Amino acid sequence: MSETTEQTRAARKVREGIVTSSAMDKTVVVTVTDRVRHARYNKFVMRTKKLYAHDEANDAGVGDKVKVMETRPLSKNKRWRVVEIVERAR
Repeated sequence: MSETTEQTRAARKVREGIVTSSAMDKTVVVTVTDRVRHARYNKFVMRTKKLYAHDEANDAGVGDKVKVMETRPLSKNKRWRVVEIVERAR
């Protein structure tokens, strides 16, 4: 039964970004930068997005590179959670 539910649910999005703020309790702001090709000019443009992510252990700090995964809405703005800290800030 569990494998049928896993097959029907779409794969959750996973993004990698840099923590820009960790001032809130159990929440971090992660800036994700993507290279997107411009429709008309075919030039690559950098697009940034700020994601609010749940950090249960309050472990991530500013400058850390983290991996976040999509999840159910946890608050008004928070729809992501920190999966792992890929690289610590120096």
